[in-house]
Amino acid sequence: MLSEKFNQLPQHVAIIMDGNGRWAQEHNLPRSEGHKQGAYNARSVIENIRRYGIPYLTLFVFSTENWGRPSGEVDGLMKLFIANLDAGLAVAREQNIRVRHLGTIEGIPRIIQDKIREVIELTANNSAMILNLAFNYGGRDEIVRAVRRIIDSGIPSKKVDENTVARYLFTADIPDPDLIIRTGGEMRLSNFLLWQAAYAEIYSTLVLWPDFKEQEIEAALINYNQRQRRFGKLAGC
Repeated sequence: MLSEKFNQLPQHVAIIMDGNGRWAQEHNLPRSEGHKQGAYNARSVIENIRRYGIPYLTLFVFSTENWGRPSGEVDGLMKLFIANLDAGLAVAREQNIRVRHLGTIEGIPRIIQDKIREVIELTANNSAMILNLAFNYGGRDEIVRAVRRIIDSGIPSKKVDENTVARYLFTADIPDPDLIIRTGGEMRLSNFLLWQAAYAEIYSTLVLWPDFKEQEIEAALINYNQRQRRFGKLAGC
């Protein structure tokens, strides 16, 4: 297995897929083509991550802030998402991958809401890997919603601790990411898994998302394998 090449592998990898627009610009293509190539590459990355035996993968597909993009681009992204859910469902069922949604379905077109529910239901019993699609997701929004649910549940403030908050997040039964990869060279989280990223290792690469291939995945995992994770403690403690 590929995992035998490493002393340690992350249990949960999360990826900020950045650079589709710049990739298109570099190739003198419309932004929509960059998004198409990025979506195609996502399927390849999912299969490659699975081959390492990594049990959790989260992809940042569409943020709550992305609604502020030009309407034509947003419409194109919605159509692309629907098409790739259909194509991805076949792959998920073949590869025994369970698909989950992180975010809220509020404000999403009804056809996409129905498609998300269908994919989740049809892959619910798959067990090789859990793929979380962060769609219409924002880290701050997630925390606000968690706080509201805690209040609505009537939990006394003195009983609220970190474990309480974690139970009310979209990722309630998912381990925090060990490794967050960002393509495109930016050095920020962009409102992605803000709570869960507290002790995640961050790996940023200049490679744009459509060009993030198998060798780039291996480079990220090699880098992670060289990290010494201390979680705020001294080495060896």
